[in-house]
Amino acid sequence: MTNQSSDPIHHVRTPRAAKALAAATVLVSIALTGCNDHAAQTATRATLVRTTIVQPRDRQAAITLTGEVQARFRADLSFRVSGRVIARTVDVGAHVNEGDVLARLDPAEQQADVDAATAAVASAEAQLRVAKATFERQKALIASGFTTRTVYDQAQEGLRTAEGVLEAAKAQLGTSREALGYTVLRAEADGVITARNLEVGQIVPAAQPVFSLAQDGERDAVFEVYESVFLGQTDSRCVTLALVSDPGVTAKGEMREISPAIDAKSSTIRVKVSIENPAAALTLGSAVSGTVKAKAQKEIALPWSALMAAGRRPAVWTVDPKTQTASLKPVTVGAYEAGQVLIKAGLEPGERVVVDGGKLLSTGQSVTEEGGRS
Repeated sequence: MTNQSSDPIHHVRTPRAAKALAAATVLVSIALTGCNDHAAQTATRATLVRTTIVQPRDRQAAITLTGEVQARFRADLSFRVSGRVIARTVDVGAHVNEGDVLARLDPAEQQADVDAATAAVASAEAQLRVAKATFERQKALIASGFTTRTVYDQAQEGLRTAEGVLEAAKAQLGTSREALGYTVLRAEADGVITARNLEVGQIVPAAQPVFSLAQDGERDAVFEVYESVFLGQTDSRCVTLALVSDPGVTAKGEMREISPAIDAKSSTIRVKVSIENPAAALTLGSAVSGTVKAKAQKEIALPWSALMAAGRRPAVWTVDPKTQTASLKPVTVGAYEAGQVLIKAGLEPGERVVVDGGKLLSTGQSVTEEGGRS
């Protein structure tokens, strides 16, 4: 009885379980198929990038700096005697000619010295006249035998002494007159006053510079240059100059002097460029730009967007033309410029480099190049 009652129940439930199992199997198969398709699509999907072919080009770099027009010859003017300034006739920027009066000192002291020296000369001349008369008298007496040789020699010696005193007095008078002339400061050459360091009423010592004179004639463009500029080789010593306020005013120049020492304050080197036939607009103190060209070199220029990093080294993405897959290649950067980077080493002519879209790439990933190439 027990076997008969259990068999019908078994036969009824078995088909239902089979159907449920079959349905579950179908759902799992569908799910697995969908996952496999998605994985396959993901694996075969290529990233769209923009590339360029590496082509080295001849490039001539130019360096432009700003400097100032200065006189080739400059002089600091000073009084040769000390005194109080009673007059100043020029100011900074004035053009003067050789011999023009620039300033005057109070000449009272020097004039007193001249007067004293003049009196000394007059006294010496009087003494000389007396000594001459005495000597002539003794000369006549010794010829007649009415005087002694000793008295004659004394008269002769007195004459010589008087002559010496007169010469010394005249020399002192000349020195005093020169000192009086030194109370007037005059321009030593034609030029422009570029600095002044005195005022009326001021006591100035001798030899203290009170004016700076930039002489007319040859002009230099003076630049303060960082030492790194000289690391590259320039094409020549020629410099193209242009007025900053009016770039249409240009001139040719040539480097004539490079300071052998670095300025301790600015860490720069002073470079002087002689100006050939300077235009009238290139006045003293004018700001000028100087451009010098370096020797042409073959360089690879890429946009900033192409530059990536491999660890701590700069790198770029390259594309294998056969497999159309990306790989990261380290490079050596020669210089950074506005909008582009110059590659010194690491790339060969003809290589294809990713210049846009590299941020989404990984090594070995397939790429599609913009424009339809794959």
